[in-house]
Amino acid sequence: MKPRNIDFRAEHGGRVQGLDFSISVNPYQPEWKDEMFHRARNIADRYVYWENLEENLSDLVGEDITVVAGATEALYLIPILFPAERALIPQYTYSEYERIARFYGFDILKSSNNPLELSEKVERNSIVFFCNPNNPDGRYFPPELLRPLIDAVEEKDSLLVLDEAFMDFVKGYRTPEGENIVKLRTFTKSYGMPGVRVGYISGFTEHFKKIRMPWSIGSLGYAFLEMLLEDSFRFIEETMPLIWEERKRFEVFGLKTDSNFFLMKKKGAYEYLRQKGLIVRDCTSFGLKDYIRFSIRKPEENDRLIEALYELREV
Repeated sequence: MKPRNIDFRAEHGGRVQGLDFSISVNPYQPEWKDEMFHRARNIADRYVYWENLEENLSDLVGEDITVVAGATEALYLIPILFPAERALIPQYTYSEYERIARFYGFDILKSSNNPLELSEKVERNSIVFFCNPNNPDGRYFPPELLRPLIDAVEEKDSLLVLDEAFMDFVKGYRTPEGENIVKLRTFTKSYGMPGVRVGYISGFTEHFKKIRMPWSIGSLGYAFLEMLLEDSFRFIEETMPLIWEERKRFEVFGLKTDSNFFLMKKKGAYEYLRQKGLIVRDCTSFGLKDYIRFSIRKPEENDRLIEALYELREV
């Protein structure tokens, strides 16, 4: 039997040289990071079971959840549990939705990122992917603006996959409610450690627990969950106001976001900033030519980018 020929490479930051603004994570890290690695090393010689931690985390977030190895594992599980015929995907959004839809052989329909316009395209037996706040433009849609889309998926007996990976960065974020919604959330962006693959699914919890991969988060993920529960989200409460304050500094360039990253159109910006040792995200993979995306970092790091952006305006 021959394998299928599938080009399924991800587009993410990582191995770069320079000050990296391309990955959209918290620039701060919790003081218990080293203790987390110490705990992980001490339990690395055994299989880890996180059912008790999962129950405690459910109590902390206030709803029944399913722990997974980041939002990416959840995206792979959804088409297994919901064998739909087609995927409805906004025009400019996280590229993994389309990759996974192609991987599972869905018919793909594109629409705008406006929930009302998207709701008019919903068909029966569909999976609708929606990132809130959206990546790469950082726009947040409150529950009242999402209501037409939520009503449409319920009327058409379809599923809304609501990717809330960046919800912690939105000031005053409110999550919508509905029967046909699966919510994807992750901690490692808001805790500044994307290499630790831990997230969770909200919705259809017992079904996802039956099909998720055993031991997927490993000893490091287990130690992270232990520390997270002890932390009780204090780290997020302490660091998000710092990011929101830095966010204001970029408004002078006419940029707006509800999250921790900005989308900017400027031809040649990627190459210009790279020459300055500043790594930003080329948004071609989103279908946005001449756009870049950059995240908010610490004040002294933002100083360098802001100075370069002033220079770029004169180029």
